[in-house]
Amino acid sequence: MHCAEVLDVLKNLSDPRNVEGMARFGIKPAVAYGVPKPALRSLAKDLGKDHDLAQQLWASGVHEAMVLASMIDNPTEVTEAQMEKWANDFDNWDICDQCCLNLFWKTAFAYEKAEEWSANGREFVKRAGFVLMASLAVHDKKASDSKFERFLSSIEREPADDRNFVRKAVNWALRQIG
Repeated sequence: MHCAEVLDVLKNLSDPRNVEGMARFGIKPAVAYGVPKPALRSLAKDLGKDHDLAQQLWASGVHEAMVLASMIDNPTEVTEAQMEKWANDFDNWDICDQCCLNLFWKTAFAYEKAEEWSANGREFVKRAGFVLMASLAVHDKKASDSKFERFLSSIEREPADDRNFVRKAVNWALRQIG
């Protein structure tokens, strides 16, 4: 399927009530259709892994297309530059969390980015660092304790951040590592 076709599918699945609900939870992207996550997961399963399509969907700027991109991208093809670009595009907690939970934790750069981003001044990039820590703690079952112990200094450094979305992610990371 081509990007334009996928965007048409997303438009057909749109629900303005869901967009209103997203706004109540602080998710206010420039363009959103209100497609439920289960529908996005089903579409991602139908599409399969497709790095090129993921890049096009991300570039569309449509919230659900960006979430879908994180679901269909191939982690072995994700570059550090792509991770930086996508992280710099984060404008709400949902897109941040979806990228980290669906894709970024599976990349070769996950541990490095978790530490690096946890010190970033931008709210959702910093959040991404801690969401990555939490994701890795849940999913990387073969990792040694030392891989997670290195995150503790970042967690100790940040509880004073007064931004709610950062503070919640710091707590999430600590709970998952613990």
